[in-house]
Amino acid sequence: MEFDRIVPACYERRNNAFTRTIGRLLLRLSGWRVTGELPEVSKIVVSVAPHTTNWDFVIGVVALWALDIKISFFGKHTLFSGLFGRFMRSIGGIPVDRSKPHGIVGEIVEAFDRSEKMLFALAPEGTRQLDKGFRTGFLHIAFQAQVPICLASFNFPDKAVHLGPLFHPTGDIDADLRYVEAYYRPIRGKYVKSWQAT
Repeated sequence: MEFDRIVPACYERRNNAFTRTIGRLLLRLSGWRVTGELPEVSKIVVSVAPHTTNWDFVIGVVALWALDIKISFFGKHTLFSGLFGRFMRSIGGIPVDRSKPHGIVGEIVEAFDRSEKMLFALAPEGTRQLDKGFRTGFLHIAFQAQVPICLASFNFPDKAVHLGPLFHPTGDIDADLRYVEAYYRPIRGKYVKSWQAT
């Protein structure tokens, strides 16, 4: 894999030779690969779908290590205790209590405003439940922060983590959501989501 081609110089690197080597070794041994490439922009939301299994997280971490890039993402606050919490923070995790009403979208937009470089990754479905569709928060984040979205995916039949096309949200949430769903519909996770039924 041409990892330098996949990740342009504008992205922040982890600069961790150990995890980079482990990530690339695990990709090779598992038969997974990273395809596509990240665009040359300094701030971006990376949307990853479809989300159907906990294995998505494992594969995502391995790909993150292999690409040797810094990312940020929100996770359930209950995952951030003990040793696993330290691990989550080490890979860019930020704890959030989803049961409490607060402006998560606003927090992320402000973080983009404060940063010169930022890659924020999320699963826009918010859950691996097969009968749940997309939430719209990622569209609001990207539009308000005026940053593009990279439509990334885990394609299990091909064992490919694909960094797909760049999408610039228009602010028309319904139309933007239809575009995103249409892009992801033929991509298969480990299981098939109800919104992918044809």
